[in-house]
Amino acid sequence: MKAAVFHEHGSSENIKWEDFPDPECGPDDVVIKVGAAGLNGFEPMILLKTTALKTPLPMIVAGDAAGEIVELGANVKDWAISDRVSIYPMVAGEGMTGETRLGTCAQYHRIPASHLVRMPDALTYEHAASLPIAYGTALRMMVTRAKVKAGEKVMILGAAGGVGTAAVQLAKAAGAEVIACSSSDWKLEKLKEIGADHVVNTSETNFREWVWDNFGKPRMGQSGGIDLMVNYIGGDTWIDCLRSIGPGGRMTLCGATQDYKTDNDCRYIWTYEIDIIGSNGWTMEDQAEMMRMVAANEITPVIDTVLPLSETAKGVQKLIDRDFFGKIVLVP
Repeated sequence: MKAAVFHEHGSSENIKWEDFPDPECGPDDVVIKVGAAGLNGFEPMILLKTTALKTPLPMIVAGDAAGEIVELGANVKDWAISDRVSIYPMVAGEGMTGETRLGTCAQYHRIPASHLVRMPDALTYEHAASLPIAYGTALRMMVTRAKVKAGEKVMILGAAGGVGTAAVQLAKAAGAEVIACSSSDWKLEKLKEIGADHVVNTSETNFREWVWDNFGKPRMGQSGGIDLMVNYIGGDTWIDCLRSIGPGGRMTLCGATQDYKTDNDCRYIWTYEIDIIGSNGWTMEDQAEMMRMVAANEITPVIDTVLPLSETAKGVQKLIDRDFFGKIVLVP
């Protein structure tokens, strides 16, 4: 088969579309013909080796995929050749697809049958491949864990990526007043298009000052501030987030793209009775629910670019350059 492979860490020029051994289907596995693959924020991190993960080389790029089953293992029940499926990419004993197990930017991909999610008939491969990591993570963070609801003021930092655009849409669908933050004016305009009620350019405006100017400074026994802060950036944003949250509010996080080490000021947490809500990944049930929502036209995945699988390197470079809004999808 052909696959987008890198043999050593470094720039996107290291990713080559080349011949690679076909996947071997074990007794509990299936092999899918990839209909679409999705890129995520960890792709540059793995390629550039900016994490402590030990990625075996050579590595095929990407963690998300949807396609049709072309081979069944001997022990596999309840699935058939030609079934349309999405993969759940975190595999016990193998790790994360595209990080420690071979990725999905290839003509074929092997996955345990227990990690398949059936696709609704109305869903395209492009939409299905854009959902698992980003939209599944956002659904768990916003709905399952933070329980966003109508009438709340919700601020989302770094809102222009895959998880961010999903969080904006989910908050808006719940009936919340959404404040989306980005450092790029063109991305802020697009955030308005997908439902943001307010936008803040964080390269020009301090988001905590914006909150105080527009919603008032939080005061115990009164009001002010926002109800829910979505912060998966970490780093030096932490204290300003706490100072932006009103009495009884909460902050939710699913990662720390800037730095997991943060300054802190515990006074705000106890004074304003703030809840800090962690959210780790997503479940297969979350993934299935996102596909249902998209098939029912309740949510539309934000796809920046669709490229051929053979141009995976170009897609990863767009991630590195931050020249994208939403998801980048690869197709045969």
